[in-house]
Amino acid sequence: MSKLSRKFKVPDPLANLYDFANSLDVRRFTHHGVPHQQDDELTEPAELAGWLAGRGLLAQGAGKITPAMFDTALRLRAELRDYLGCDPIERRKNGRVAGRLNDALKSFPLVADARGGEALTLRASREDALAGLSVVVAELYNGSINGTLDRLKMCAAEECRRVFFDRSKPSTRRWCMSTLCGNRIKTRAYRARHRDVG
Repeated sequence: MSKLSRKFKVPDPLANLYDFANSLDVRRFTHHGVPHQQDDELTEPAELAGWLAGRGLLAQGAGKITPAMFDTALRLRAELRDYLGCDPIERRKNGRVAGRLNDALKSFPLVADARGGEALTLRASREDALAGLSVVVAELYNGSINGTLDRLKMCAAEECRRVFFDRSKPSTRRWCMSTLCGNRIKTRAYRARHRDVG
């Protein structure tokens, strides 16, 4: 779990998924006169290894992340972001997005594990340096089963596209922060309406 997932009170069972999706920051807006700097935490295999290690997801002796493995991880991230970018109801209906996510998920097979606990758990079938990303896939699966995945959404503001956890009771939030993205969109719509009237 990262500082951001703690700050925004993302439930632990979705924290790695949240962090992985947000390791790419495409925000492109200006706030209080300061332009937001876009960022990608994962620009090379060593950064992905550091990201996994920082979350306890890199097994000792798992070997190095090769360029091909790195590409596989980035493809998973891209397809997860596309999937989370759909409205939760649309996720089940959008065959193109779901199909591409399914293709990316094939690289991270899970097995049911009956060891050490009352309930079965899902663990990675892979045994290489990317095995830790299977935890992200397990969080995606578990969230879809218990319904919490529907609360993991992408901000509707095109200049943001940050993944957030919707803590509102009716689960109807559209923006990561109503005071920033929501306010910007509402102000823009208000100006457009008055411009059209005048």
